[in-house]
Amino acid sequence: MNDHNQKQLGKTLWNIADQLRGAMNADDFRDYMLSFLFLRYLSDNYEMAAKKELGRDYPDPNAIGNGGRSPLSVWYAENPDDVVAFEKQMRLKAHYVIKPEHLWTSIAHMARIQNDELLNTLQAGFKYIENESFQSTFGGLFSEINLSSEKIGRTYADRNAKLCAIITEIAKGLADFSSDVDALGDAYEYLIGQFAAGSGKKAGEFYTPQQVSDILSAIVTLDSQEPATGKKERLASVLDFACGSGSLLLNVRKRMGPHGIGRIYGQEKNITTYNLARMNMLLHGVKDTEFEIYHGDTLNNDWDILRELNPAKKPSFDAIVANPPFSLRWEPTEAMGDDVRFKNYGLAPKSAADFAFLLHGFHYLKDEGVMAIILPHGVLFRGGAEERIRTKLLKDGHIDTVIGLPANLFYSTGIPVCILVLKKCKKPDDVLLINAAELFLKDKRQNKLGDGKNGTPDHIGKIVSTYQFRTEEDRYSTRVSMERIAAEGYNLNISRYISTAEEELEIDLVAAHKYLVDIEKQVREATAQHNTFLQELGLPPLPLSEG
Repeated sequence: MNDHNQKQLGKTLWNIADQLRGAMNADDFRDYMLSFLFLRYLSDNYEMAAKKELGRDYPDPNAIGNGGRSPLSVWYAENPDDVVAFEKQMRLKAHYVIKPEHLWTSIAHMARIQNDELLNTLQAGFKYIENESFQSTFGGLFSEINLSSEKIGRTYADRNAKLCAIITEIAKGLADFSSDVDALGDAYEYLIGQFAAGSGKKAGEFYTPQQVSDILSAIVTLDSQEPATGKKERLASVLDFACGSGSLLLNVRKRMGPHGIGRIYGQEKNITTYNLARMNMLLHGVKDTEFEIYHGDTLNNDWDILRELNPAKKPSFDAIVANPPFSLRWEPTEAMGDDVRFKNYGLAPKSAADFAFLLHGFHYLKDEGVMAIILPHGVLFRGGAEERIRTKLLKDGHIDTVIGLPANLFYSTGIPVCILVLKKCKKPDDVLLINAAELFLKDKRQNKLGDGKNGTPDHIGKIVSTYQFRTEEDRYSTRVSMERIAAEGYNLNISRYISTAEEELEIDLVAAHKYLVDIEKQVREATAQHNTFLQELGLPPLPLSEG
């Protein structure tokens, strides 16, 4: 499926969502819509794998006269003694099992004929996928989808009818795009973006704009010591400790290729977003054995694998990306002062947990790894505890690059933000500062970064290239020595090092004088000519200025 069709699919689904949600809150409808897309993806993928596994035994969907049933339901009915062995084989091949009655083909058929049992069948299907489909546990995957909610109807019959309408329309919308299941992952991502745009500030909890995600993923996949040599061949592991819907992790995987990352790790505190992230991984073809998303509080560090006390067994990651909540208010305890993540740097202030998130991720970065984190501009210059943490990070040589981005790029806030690139063992003695605040395209709601496509300037490519080759450009980028940074009190405010003030134009006084004299001459000549006409008419002349 080409880019045009993928965009068209996304728009088609968004239009369906917009029409059907009625008075329902967009966030609530998002959970229904995305869950049905997820079921559709799993079903299509599973049926393709089943067809391959059964070969000539797979019933011909055009010949079985099945009345809307899936071919697999026919095979199950005709081969009851072989079902156990078949499902065992499918767990090896596809990594999961879906019962024929829970496949999208059957669900969509029930919706078309307005079957009274649709709601009950859906509930059973979601429960089976959560608890029994996969080898790994996906408990609570659909916990945010309340099929018994009064938001979709007061009675069972009302809710069943509403679900029939929603699923029928989704099935119709997808009919023209059914040949390519991979496109559903992109459509899912598109819808997440659309729902994020419609949710305003709340969307910051789960969505990083794709263009900003592109910059971070490009940076962490380049060789950490010699970025100019290009992309690493393989990453053993990548972590996003505030992963939202998982788009940053997926972007890193996209750059590395499906086999370029050993294992993907993510953590998310919000339960709804945590479920979105797990679905997003599976929808993009990441097998359940290839990723681990944990539901928990990053600042409290309540993920068991990160609490390993034996330093030799401490988990560490090749690449770390993150877009944590900006300036989150937190309540650090006294004990946190001795936490291995913070004790060498100090605790971030209660008013802003930005550096707490940064130090959490940095603690788990491999010595040869790269970390790229999005933070508000304030971390570059705020005083107090933040100044002390920033100073130590700089003195220890861990801050490699600072990239200032334009304001109004995010759904969650209009403030300008920056990307900090950190390394434990960086080569250059200086810090690269990039002022990309003036690189943006104005859009209706937000500013955007150009990607060089469809005639737009390549803002993203310029930022990544500047980081990769560490180039300097007037008013845009500079390499600043540690001596200069120390002289500025370890303040990293980009404007201290890169002047963006407009130069005043030089005025040629001789040329300006001649220009004014010429104008005066033209005025006198025009007035004299006008006076000749007035004289012929017997009217008094206009006064002439004294020459």
